[in-house]
Amino acid sequence: MLRRVLVAGLLLAGCSVPEASTSTVAPIGPTTAVVARPDIVPITPAPQPKLPVTVTDNQGTKVTVTSVDRVLAFDTYGTLAATVFGLGLGDKVVGRDTSTGFPAAKNLPVITANGHQLNAEAIMTLRPSVVITDTTLGPWDVVLQLRDSGIPVVVTDSKRTIDNVDEIVGQVANALGVPEAGAQLIERTTKEIAEAKATVAKTQNQKPRIVFLYLRGQAGVYYMFGRGSGIDSLIEAVGGVDVATEAGMDGMRPINPEALVKARPDVILLMTKGLQSVGGVDGVLQLPGVAQTPAGQNRRIIDMDDHQILGFGPLTASVLDALAKALYGTAK
Repeated sequence: MLRRVLVAGLLLAGCSVPEASTSTVAPIGPTTAVVARPDIVPITPAPQPKLPVTVTDNQGTKVTVTSVDRVLAFDTYGTLAATVFGLGLGDKVVGRDTSTGFPAAKNLPVITANGHQLNAEAIMTLRPSVVITDTTLGPWDVVLQLRDSGIPVVVTDSKRTIDNVDEIVGQVANALGVPEAGAQLIERTTKEIAEAKATVAKTQNQKPRIVFLYLRGQAGVYYMFGRGSGIDSLIEAVGGVDVATEAGMDGMRPINPEALVKARPDVILLMTKGLQSVGGVDGVLQLPGVAQTPAGQNRRIIDMDDHQILGFGPLTASVLDALAKALYGTAK
């Protein structure tokens, strides 16, 4: 999804937002949100897949899976591989995309190049018995090549939000012949997310106005994420106001300095590599419009690991907990 919307190139302008911030976020400077346990906790005991299984994937294609001995699961945010590990089948995964970076998977061979470009040769070398993906990585011809070669390819929903974590888990679990493990992981994850939200509601003493900026300074990419990007659901879950959504912005668009200033965010949320790509906090403050916002004036910038912040899946509750601690002053 990220690759598709980045080409839109629409500028955010003429947005109607409040002229003044109504929150009282303390100016405590920059913070890194740290997940207490970054690895994926699998369902135990490990499930025994019931195969063969035939599923109709998210594109309406009927796919028959006969073996899960060599699984490849890849997407822009690393959600699918994390889900496979959460289902207790991590030992079957033979490769990873660059977004899959949790400890148990970090030593797997990488099948993407130049960020999010699929490498057909690297994939075929791993001899996958099943591929689980969505439409966020390309070129799509590589996926079609895999299917034409006889490898079962299951395409899942590409939407990423807190509200569809259970749907993604179900799609992956059904494709791998472990629906019972899927139901168990859904139950556990749903409970953890509800508990994390309840904790935020009890401890929240502010309603911060937050903007998420996607930065890749070396490539000259500076984007603002809004409604439907996934970050909107994350900000809402931690008790914040997504100022881009409030301004009526859909998806991801290039940063418009005037609109950013007008939105008056108290907090700027970033991926850690994005922060590094512009030279740290001082580099962020040099971006047009940032220094004129309350967040810029207070150096109120929160970064979080690229592999975690928009990964959703089994780590969702831990991500919420880490962001809440960073937002409300308990993180160091």
